[in-house]
Amino acid sequence: MYDFKPDSSLDTAERYRQLCDAADALTKDEPDAVANMANVAALIWEFIPDLNWAGFYRVSNAKSAGRELVLGPFVGRPACIRIPIGVGVCGAAAQSGETQRVEDVHSFPGHIACDAASQSELVVPVLRDDRVIAVIDLDSPNTARFTAEDARGLESLARLLSDRI
Repeated sequence: MYDFKPDSSLDTAERYRQLCDAADALTKDEPDAVANMANVAALIWEFIPDLNWAGFYRVSNAKSAGRELVLGPFVGRPACIRIPIGVGVCGAAAQSGETQRVEDVHSFPGHIACDAASQSELVVPVLRDDRVIAVIDLDSPNTARFTAEDARGLESLARLLSDRI
């Protein structure tokens, strides 16, 4: 059994360093992308305070639906299953390939409210061969919860996972 519990007194940079170390330990020898996303979603939930949702949306290129994001493993309340590329915070990250840090989701044009409790959001694309393959999505019930340091930490995690999910 794994017991990855961070010390609550850690500063943000150290918290993300330990999160990445834990994610590396859990995913380095596991070839199954879903298993890796599930474990990392659980790790994020343990390591990052003040969240009400943490998880993944995967890019789907299904011919029947077109290119869209499809819900992956997560921790939190039930979520939107499909998000068109370019729509909402997750869709904007998938379309641009750039991190989206939104202090107040209600001011974001086209925001998709899967959980009415969410006030701020951080979405980081996971890139493989310069293509977005997924996004990591964090929601918080606190306005302006996420900092540039949170974005850098989650971007490090996304780079680690790029060939593991």
